[in-house]
Amino acid sequence: MNEIINIQNLSVDYGEKNVLENISLIIPKAVLCGIVGSNGSGKTTLMKSILELIKIKSGEIKIFDTNLKNNRQKIAYIPQRTSIDWDFPATVNEVVMMGRINPKNLFSKPTKNDKEIVKKILEQVGLTTFTERQISQLSGGQQQRTFLARALAQEAELYLFDEPFAGIDKASEDSIMLILKQLQKEEKTILIIHHDLNSIKEYFDYLILLNKNLVAAGKTSDIFNKENLEITYQGRLPVFSGI
Repeated sequence: MNEIINIQNLSVDYGEKNVLENISLIIPKAVLCGIVGSNGSGKTTLMKSILELIKIKSGEIKIFDTNLKNNRQKIAYIPQRTSIDWDFPATVNEVVMMGRINPKNLFSKPTKNDKEIVKKILEQVGLTTFTERQISQLSGGQQQRTFLARALAQEAELYLFDEPFAGIDKASEDSIMLILKQLQKEEKTILIIHHDLNSIKEYFDYLILLNKNLVAAGKTSDIFNKENLEITYQGRLPVFSGI
């Protein structure tokens, strides 16, 4: 399998607090990969390390067999909804159009092709009737679909989502997963920080289990078991229907 992300000996500290320790793993191409662990296990830290949003203590991360700088346009990132300023005065259409902006030419006007791509994507995520609505006026599910649409407009190869299903309704979650599974069929690679163990086997074919250290990484069918979950959650498993 072609590897998209190769992490070797990654360690991250916040002050004197060790958050990730000696993480080594490979994420292959075209997987739908869940990142799973308890609160404080380092899930968001791992994602931010991949994106170079935080300083790492040691280790090496390669993306597409090189560094992030050479591949930024191939990567789309959706942070936690709680970290987004939803009062920012922007419409759904404007937010999605941001995915078409070239960082090297921030003041360029959208082309006819850009507008057509955004229109098609808004239809895909079911937001056609909300194009001129301010993002602050949307429901949680609509907000999440708006930022998914922005990521889709970027036409990336690698998608990273930090808790995309937190605080949204089941219908929105289902519609988002249908889109993500279609992306996977198109040979895109998707990483998702996820909490609901009940949906792991349904959603993900690849899995990363974290507890500051790497518990396991690999095919869901191989590593999603009681023994690994006991280590991941230190014996305090969330309530779920079982393996």
